[in-house]
Amino acid sequence: MATMTSLIGLINKIQRACTVLGDHGGEGMSLWEALPSVAVVGGQSSGKSSVLESVVGRDFLPRGSGIVTRRPLVLQLHKTEDGQEYAEFLHLPRKRFTDFAAVRKEISDETDRITGKTKQISNIPIQLSIYSPHVVNLTLIDLPGLTKVAVEGQPDTIVQDIENMVRSYVEKPNCIILAISPANQDIATSDAIKIAREVDPSGERTFGVVTKLDLMDKGTNAVDVLEGRQYRLQHPWVGIVNRSQADINRNVDMIAARRKEREYFETSPEYGHLAHKMGSEYLAKLLSQHLEQVIRQKIPSIIALINKTIDELNAELDRIGRPIAVDSGAQLYTILEMCRAFDKVFKEHLDGGRPGGDRIYGVFDNQLPAALKKLPFDRHLALKNVQRVVTEADGYQPHLIAPEQGYRRLIEGSIGYFKGPAEASVDAVHFVLKELVRKSISETEELKRFPTLANDIATAANEALERFHEESRKTVIRLVDMESSYLTVEFFRKIHLEGERGPNAPNSNRNDKNDRSERNAPNPAMDNPDYHLRKIGSNVNAYINMVCDSLKNSIPKAVVYCQVREAKRSLLNYFYVQVGKKEKEKLGAMLDEDPALMEKRNQLAKRLELYKQARDDIDSVAWKS
Repeated sequence: MATMTSLIGLINKIQRACTVLGDHGGEGMSLWEALPSVAVVGGQSSGKSSVLESVVGRDFLPRGSGIVTRRPLVLQLHKTEDGQEYAEFLHLPRKRFTDFAAVRKEISDETDRITGKTKQISNIPIQLSIYSPHVVNLTLIDLPGLTKVAVEGQPDTIVQDIENMVRSYVEKPNCIILAISPANQDIATSDAIKIAREVDPSGERTFGVVTKLDLMDKGTNAVDVLEGRQYRLQHPWVGIVNRSQADINRNVDMIAARRKEREYFETSPEYGHLAHKMGSEYLAKLLSQHLEQVIRQKIPSIIALINKTIDELNAELDRIGRPIAVDSGAQLYTILEMCRAFDKVFKEHLDGGRPGGDRIYGVFDNQLPAALKKLPFDRHLALKNVQRVVTEADGYQPHLIAPEQGYRRLIEGSIGYFKGPAEASVDAVHFVLKELVRKSISETEELKRFPTLANDIATAANEALERFHEESRKTVIRLVDMESSYLTVEFFRKIHLEGERGPNAPNSNRNDKNDRSERNAPNPAMDNPDYHLRKIGSNVNAYINMVCDSLKNSIPKAVVYCQVREAKRSLLNYFYVQVGKKEKEKLGAMLDEDPALMEKRNQLAKRLELYKQARDDIDSVAWKS
């Protein structure tokens, strides 16, 4: 019995700890659900409250008409050896109740805090522990009474809502069902037996309790039910005699009521032969013994669940990160590790392991060519503008052969237009890189626990990108200026030579007749005064097209060299230098974690400790001889 008491007491302790940590839901089966418990089910006014009070030996539950239990009451009973008797609520952990009338009031008040002073129900349980020498170690869950109709003040769905709540407990395979049925009601119509039959058709998990045996009509009895002839269960039926209303009004204590109950069965002509298996005391011992047996059967699966959950909790703690050491060396190491993790993600974006880097190629393959095509060369090299530029370049003395100064001014003016697309390419790549920094920060799992460090890294990376951006801008402008500073003379020499080999060039092999016919042929330069200007515009346009093709290739190279390459090589170099100079306090400030994440780790650590302790305690208690 000592081992049984220790084992059930341990289960009570683990269940209470699970409730404190909120470990009673979520995906899969929680430890709370895996631990066997007893759910008390019955219709309203079936005598559920009286049964519980008889088991506890105290008058502590709210009473009244209609629905009184409006929230599940998780009642954990702890047998004490020193004679102390008191109660504790989970929501008032440091307060002991020795006055059980105050316990009744607190149950009502705590119910009203959630449901209000209405007849609504809530599935949020109240957790109550009672320590007493008059109880056995046991966990009972008192559920709202099943009903068939909604009364005034209740929603139309109350009947189904209560049934759904009851089912959520009794459907669990580790739940023992204590089905309460009044003796003055046909067992075939019992709400408790009906729902127990549906969720436990074999009756393996169901204990039947018949209440109000003393209130049956004269000449009738419940012997057929109690002996299992009317409805058979795997476990014996237990009869209970509740306190009468007169006893309640006279405040007859539960110990005296137990004694009176024993006398009733011992002296009853109908139930005397069953007296040793009747009454609330026998029921409590029967449930405690069965609960201990079920716990022993479930120990292997409970231990397996605990081990599985310990592995999952360790994996989750590894994922979100273990606590950081307080010495500066460990802090610096952690910061550098976080930087390397971010840098790895950032490079994956650039190199194609993650999406985003392809947008840089899009700048060079689509945006830059499109911008170059839109440059206003047609307007700049229009006839009137060519004439104006050439004339202004000549000054007071017109050119003799070719307007070289006019050519140069037209070319320089045209090349100046390339600065816009060149700078736009630099800006576009800069925008992409900044966006990749933002995405990389958010995708670096290790940084999620350190929002301050994540912000510092993002700031340092963006400052570096600004430096790369400025250097890249200067470089592409230099490329454009280089094209203006030294023109490709071979291009114009080639044009000049092609002009000399034109149709009017002298040829010693031609005869006089051909000579005369060519001299008499129309000369476009002589016949059209604008021909010369159009030729200048055409030549400049051809040269600009050559420069455009050259810049179309050199601008991307400069941008990649100055921005992308540098971002891959030295994005956080300056940050590393600054971090290395920081003192311990400032390093610690950089590792200031997200409070929500710290709380999550704290909860995970507590759950891990709970599961480890539960495993050790179960191992140590379960196999004692």
